Amino acid sequence: MELRRIKYFLGVADELHFGRAASRLGIAQPPLSRQIAALEADIGAQLFDRSRGQIRLTQAGEVLERHARQIVDRLDSAYREAHLVGAGGAGRLRVAFVGSASHGVLPSLIKSYRSHFPKVELALSAMNNAALHLALVQREIDIAVARPHLEDEELRREPLERERLILAVPDNSELATRETIRLAELGDQAFVLYPRRPRPSYADFVLDLCRQVDFEPATLELAQDYQTAIALVSVGAGISVVPESVSRTTRPGVFFRDYEGPNPGTGLTIHARRDNQSRQVLQFLDIAKKFMRNH
Repeated sequence: MELRRIKYFLGVADELHFGRAASRLGIAQPPLSRQIAALEADIGAQLFDRSRGQIRLTQAGEVLERHARQIVDRLDSAYREAHLVGAGGAGRLRVAFVGSASHGVLPSLIKSYRSHFPKVELALSAMNNAALHLALVQREIDIAVARPHLEDEELRREPLERERLILAVPDNSELATRETIRLAELGDQAFVLYPRRPRPSYADFVLDLCRQVDFEPATLELAQDYQTAIALVSVGAGISVVPESVSRTTRPGVFFRDYEGPNPGTGLTIHARRDNQSRQVLQFLDIAKKFMRNH
């Protein structure tokens, strides 16, 4: 059944309700009469009662009108929603990030995106770099925020943040009382690094800094993620080397201190598949570029 005929029917029904249908259904409008006749033939029921000089909907016509209005309204809504999603103004965007990114500029970037596109549903999750890469490849997420970046030519990149490294030390440690801490003097300390796997990882990056000043940590404990590492520091299990943004959040049992020594810093990078051209992804990347220009 053609949607055009249904809309003709509803148009005639509207005019009937406003008392103007007589002329529309008369001989002066044969094309329209043919549309109605064809619709009645398709359905196998009379939709209009034309007897005794009056025109009214039959019971079958009333049933069709009720359901047809619901169908057309839903279809119009579907058209509008599809257009909005296609234009990036609605829909869903899946963003995953390394845990430590939650302390930097990422939360502000997310707020900025939400303010521009409030109807887009944001699905947020935390993952390590290996999980981020796999999720992007398998199209389980749309955006990955990794530290420092993911190695894959199939991914586009946008730098998000660059920051120094600092020490996280237990609040009862002698290191917490020092004004100056040299990395080279920490060879007798237990280090808590992350992640435990896969390797190489951020943990190996920190261990390389230690080797640059000629020591290996006295003991090394590898935590599965950043949150676990900080929790272990808070109970005195050792010290850690973390991005400076981590210090913006108060952690019971943990002091954050600058150190002297190799400090190449660390960065966050936004990634998306090159073949993902959805408006939501492109708009997120565009918002990120503008956001970073202003910060």
